[in-house]
Amino acid sequence: MSKLLRVLIVFFFVTSISSCAVFMAVDQPDKKDVDLFKVGTPRSMLLAEFGLPTVAGVRDDGKKYEIYSFTQGYSKGAKAGRAVLHGTADILTLGLWEVVGTPTEGAFDGNNMAYEVRYDSNNLIDQIVLLKSK
Repeated sequence: MSKLLRVLIVFFFVTSISSCAVFMAVDQPDKKDVDLFKVGTPRSMLLAEFGLPTVAGVRDDGKKYEIYSFTQGYSKGAKAGRAVLHGTADILTLGLWEVVGTPTEGAFDGNNMAYEVRYDSNNLIDQIVLLKSK
């Protein structure tokens, strides 16, 4: 009976102090469809995927432009896989994995990206400039 009690105490201890990396993995930003940044894509599709642009205006040549800044994250499958990995490692190491897992998740928190998009008179993309990709 005392062995079962010890196992339950250890299990409770591990589950109560760990899982920070698990939650960080699940809470990472979602992956955005950057393939929409191509000539001919309607502005409405960019708005649906990325939300409102960071900057909007009209260039000297009269063309409308917008700058989209966002954090490129991870697919749901990748986030779930990382969470399962961290959870399993937490259990196998009795919570010691958090020393490695938490800083790892902090470092891999997506890539900051920015695109400048110029539109034609029909609000279709006619030019894209990648401003930042890390």
